[in-house]
Amino acid sequence: MNEVTDMAEPTDTSHVEDVKEILPNNWIFQHPMYLQMQNLGIEDGAQVHAAFLVYLDVTEMRDWKDVTCLKCPELQVVLLEGREAEGAPMQSVLALPVHHVMTVLDRGFPMLLCAVASDSTLVYQRMTDGLVTPDPPDQDQGRRQQRKRRQHR
Repeated sequence: MNEVTDMAEPTDTSHVEDVKEILPNNWIFQHPMYLQMQNLGIEDGAQVHAAFLVYLDVTEMRDWKDVTCLKCPELQVVLLEGREAEGAPMQSVLALPVHHVMTVLDRGFPMLLCAVASDSTLVYQRMTDGLVTPDPPDQDQGRRQQRKRRQHR
């Protein structure tokens, strides 16, 4: 699909501005990566906030390397790029608040989509061009259960 259409209702970003007024010294709003994301000129404050939460997850919890942010002009969103491990291929991550519905631009390579809930729950889904067959189920279920029983004795 060549045409990219943002099908979401206009995002109300006033809540982000209200929080900034209430908590002017909040460390998130002073974080260098958050400031860098804001300087990309993305109007959707909720998507910028979602991208920052994903940035924190991949850098602090998942220990990704070389994580950067960039503007996707076609979608008007912040994309993250980084490596799961040193020397691994670069991956793109699109973070969207769960209320967002969007037709995603075909970038020619797999991408991670991260849905960000209002309680900061993150759900990752790998997106590819076309269908990807699932891995076969483990045929050796019985042996695993026997090993678990032995370990618990």
